[in-house]
Amino acid sequence: MNILLTGGAGYIGSHTIVELDKAGHSVVVVDNLVNSSEESLNRVAKIIGKQVPFVKADVRDAAAMNDLFDKFKIDAVINFAGLKAVGESVAKPLEYYENNMNACFVLLDAMRKHNCKNFIFSSSATVYGDPAIIPITEECPKGQCTNPYGKTKSMLEEVLIDLQKADPEWNVVLLRYFNPIGAHQSGLIGENPNGIPNNLMPYITQTAVGLRKELGVFGNDYDTPDGTGVRDYIHVCDLANGHVCALKAIERKCGLAIYNLGTGHGNSVLDVVKAFEKANNLKVPYSIKPRRAGDIATCYCNPAKAKAELGWEAKYGIEDMCRDAWNFQKNNPEGY
Repeated sequence: MNILLTGGAGYIGSHTIVELDKAGHSVVVVDNLVNSSEESLNRVAKIIGKQVPFVKADVRDAAAMNDLFDKFKIDAVINFAGLKAVGESVAKPLEYYENNMNACFVLLDAMRKHNCKNFIFSSSATVYGDPAIIPITEECPKGQCTNPYGKTKSMLEEVLIDLQKADPEWNVVLLRYFNPIGAHQSGLIGENPNGIPNNLMPYITQTAVGLRKELGVFGNDYDTPDGTGVRDYIHVCDLANGHVCALKAIERKCGLAIYNLGTGHGNSVLDVVKAFEKANNLKVPYSIKPRRAGDIATCYCNPAKAKAELGWEAKYGIEDMCRDAWNFQKNNPEGY
């Protein structure tokens, strides 16, 4: 299939190109490079042995999106485009709503005009809010999202559900990611945030490489075994492969399908720090900070549905994730 990746130069997008290519699919990338680097696509080319077609454009630009669909024959779209920092979304709600919602509306309209009705949406476990059940299954009711980033994901899910209901020709897969970390085993591509990292692993790796004085651990008084937040950390290559498997649902005309992508295991912040230290024989200095607005205590999934219906399951463990993340950081101390 010919797959359009919006936001494809980003962390998850770049790893997904590699997995799609491995599975024999063709890829076109569109990205405005606001929170990513074209260098990631150059690195991907080294891994897969060829450049992927790249269009530098904002997905909110309707003319650019229609031109893209005129130029390329696209069979399905995987939408990674969007702003994604929880803390920043609390501080800048208007920017998050405008960017994330409008980008998806413009994209869906261009797809509809060009009769491309296969859509995989990069959603998030954050749509469960403070989850009603742990481990979280897809039947868990969506909760009150605790931040604007999560609300954009939850609202766009509702938009996509309504769209598919109104026009059953659409095949829509909602992938609810848990917490992707790690990097490609080559060390060529990985997580490369702008400014101070909002996610745990790049904060750990940047501290280990000397870019940061210490890791800030936000809250140690949660109702968890060690008081720090528990999350379902998944290797980014496993997550990327989940998108390849999701295309199987598209190919069998799934209509609407929803899957959790996680390992099914919870690790606390301090568990991850200890795993990183063990995997890489390094010490990571840290200090306890106040809780962050919008964070919850515990969030991990039951991934059985993705295994049963897509044949997908996570292969890598927490130490693999830590080893690969450090391999990328030490080879790219300043990022791309």
